[in-house]
Amino acid sequence: MSCEHCKMNIEKQLKSSGIVQNFNVDLENKKVEVETFQEPEKIENLLNEIGYPPKLVRQE
Repeated sequence: MSCEHCKMNIEKQLKSSGIVQNFNVDLENKKVEVETFQEPEKIENLLNEIGYPPKLVRQE
């Protein structure tokens, strides 16, 4: 994730996915924080499909 277009693309996909409750896309720190009751793999798959391979940092 390197530009505003990347951020907007991720936000659009997360909003339309129906699997996240809340999220924050932090372009400056290149982080996406997601709140969901779904398995982390579903979010990982979604981001992989749109070309932004994630790295799970912390799961609460």
